[in-house]
Amino acid sequence: MAQNQDLRVSPRALTPALTPVLLAGLSFGLADPVEAREGLDLAVTYTADTSATASGGSDAKLRYLDNLELSLDADLDKLAGLRGSVLHVTVLNNRGLRPNDAGGTLQGVNNIEVGRAAVRLYEAWGEQAFGPATLRVGLYDVNSEFNTTESAAVLLSPTFGISSEFASSGPAGPSTFPSSALAARLRTAFNQSGGYAQVVVSNARVQTFGDPGGVDLSFADGLLVAGEVGTGQRLRVSLGGWTFTQARDALISLAPDGSPLREKPAGVYAMAEAKLAEGGKRAVTGFLRGGLARGLTQPFARALQTGLLVTPAIVGRDASAFSVGLHHAGTSGEFRAAQAAAGEPAWHTESAVELTYSDEILPHLTLQPDLQIIRQTGEAMPTHTAVQTTLRVQITF
Repeated sequence: MAQNQDLRVSPRALTPALTPVLLAGLSFGLADPVEAREGLDLAVTYTADTSATASGGSDAKLRYLDNLELSLDADLDKLAGLRGSVLHVTVLNNRGLRPNDAGGTLQGVNNIEVGRAAVRLYEAWGEQAFGPATLRVGLYDVNSEFNTTESAAVLLSPTFGISSEFASSGPAGPSTFPSSALAARLRTAFNQSGGYAQVVVSNARVQTFGDPGGVDLSFADGLLVAGEVGTGQRLRVSLGGWTFTQARDALISLAPDGSPLREKPAGVYAMAEAKLAEGGKRAVTGFLRGGLARGLTQPFARALQTGLLVTPAIVGRDASAFSVGLHHAGTSGEFRAAQAAAGEPAWHTESAVELTYSDEILPHLTLQPDLQIIRQTGEAMPTHTAVQTTLRVQITF
């Protein structure tokens, strides 16, 4: 009887579930987007996931969550004669449940899951070009250009977006999905082989319009400073590092005088992406990323991600893609001690393999089944394994 009750759906619950169907019907009647004015580009993307922890979770209920993204790009050269100037604005609306409530993983299982449902101003920045260099200022997602591997973008696990040791840093992580902070980013190209260097200074307190308190202007928590350099085309190699300007209390340790130990969160990372096959019927791209971080103030001391992207996955279906990814993270000793003191599982490592296939089955409509197998290990603890299944529906127009 309990299982039958879990599957009951009220008319109110059907409303979000029918949203992708209604949007799909609308998109089929639309031609390709036409710019209302030269220099303006509007994009709308609706992503809806139905997810369940098939085994190893606290329950196996279906959970529905979605993400509506509206983006506007304005070329101010074409619109107002301001050469090399652009504006970018993105608004997000996130609703639904949290799949990781059942999965219980440390790193999460879904990259559109949020802690609090809300409409948010996600990004709002202006960019000015100065020869080979560009300067962006405004509400900015650090992970849009830093610590990112493009060939991992199809995968659903959040750790393939921003690496776990970086994501868990600072008062509430760096400025990235779903909330951003005021930042200034300078980037320049320096050779003909894809070489670049970039640096960003961002408010350490991450909150935007739609979050309690709105955009923070006090900078009371200090700054995040990150830098990254890279080069290469067929093989792209990048190195990066980040630090916060203010120290934070350790998770549990105390100094000899009984006061909290303090440390400035900081870390380094390296990335590589390689075009393993191209020019034939399929393109195969591989990625590898690893990072290390100080562990007194945050859960993760190290993390590693690797995987492959195959496009098209099926010859003749140009929009199809297959991706496999593996990720591994090691927790810090400080985190394990804090967990043990609280009577919670003190996992030493969390690893996972993810398999996913994406295909545009109709114009503007993409379906993506996804499977994740997550394994947690700890000293003197039985290994725990969970299986997460997801069907993603994405509509773009």
